[in-house]
Amino acid sequence: MNKAFLRTLFTITCLLQFIFGAEIVTANEKDTLRIITYNIHHANPPSKPGLIDLEAIAAVINQNKPDLVALQEVDVNNRRSGKNLNEAAALGSLTGMHHHFVKAIDYEGGAYGVAILSKWPIQQKDSLILPMAEGSNGEPRVLAIVAVEPKPGKPLVFASTHLDLKEQNRLLQAEAIVKKLSTYSQPVILGGDFNAKPESDVINHFDTYFSRSKTSGSAAFTIPEVNPDREIDFIMFRPKKRFQSVRHEVIKEPYASDHLPVMVELTY
Repeated sequence: MNKAFLRTLFTITCLLQFIFGAEIVTANEKDTLRIITYNIHHANPPSKPGLIDLEAIAAVINQNKPDLVALQEVDVNNRRSGKNLNEAAALGSLTGMHHHFVKAIDYEGGAYGVAILSKWPIQQKDSLILPMAEGSNGEPRVLAIVAVEPKPGKPLVFASTHLDLKEQNRLLQAEAIVKKLSTYSQPVILGGDFNAKPESDVINHFDTYFSRSKTSGSAAFTIPEVNPDREIDFIMFRPKKRFQSVRHEVIKEPYASDHLPVMVELTY
C-alpha cells in the first residue's frame, strides 16, 4: 500500500470524523441527572420551634444544583406556615424551578402534602391517593407525578411520595405506587420518605420492581438530622438498564429539617 493512498485514506477518515463525529459522540453519550429527595419538615428547623425558614431549604437545593427534587411535608396556605405562603410555589421561585404540589390532607385552613421541583418544564402532571387499611386510622398519603423531557427524545417520569407510619398501610401503598407507575412507558424515577428501612418488607417490595441507589453503613442514614441512625429516604428507578447510579450522597445539613436530603446522580 503506497504512501499516497495512505495519506488519502487518512484525510477521508479525518473528514468523516469532522462531519459526523459530534453526532456520533452525542448519540452514544449518556447524560447525567442529579436527583434530590428531601423531607423538609414544612421548612421548620427542629432547633427553632415555630420558625419557618424556607430560604434555608432553598439554599440546600441551590447549593447542590439538582435537576429534579422530590419534596415531602410541604405546607400550602395554612396557618402553621402562613396563610399566604405556598411553600411549593415559593421554593420554585427561590430555586428557579417548575413545581407541582399534591395535597394529602386539609390542614389548618390550607393544605399539606408532597411536591416536585423540576429544572425542565413539566409536560404532564398526575397524582394518586394512596390506599389505607380499613380502620387503621392512618394519615392520608399521596403520590405526585410529573413527565418531563430533559432532552428531545429522552422523556422520563418523576414521582414523589411519603408513606404512612403504619406498616400495613405502607405495604398497600407500595403496591399501589408500583401499579400506578407501571402504566407509564417512559423511564421512571421515584423519590420519597418511605418510613421504612432497607431490610423491611416495604422496601423489599419496591426492590422487586425498581433499582435503588445505595451507599453503605452509617453514610446512608437520613434521620434524625443530628447523629442520624437509620435510612428511610430513598431514590429508585426503572428500567435498570436505562439508568446507572454513579453517586449517592446524604447531605449533612443539620439545620433546615429533621431529615437529611439524599442526592443521587444517575447516568441516563
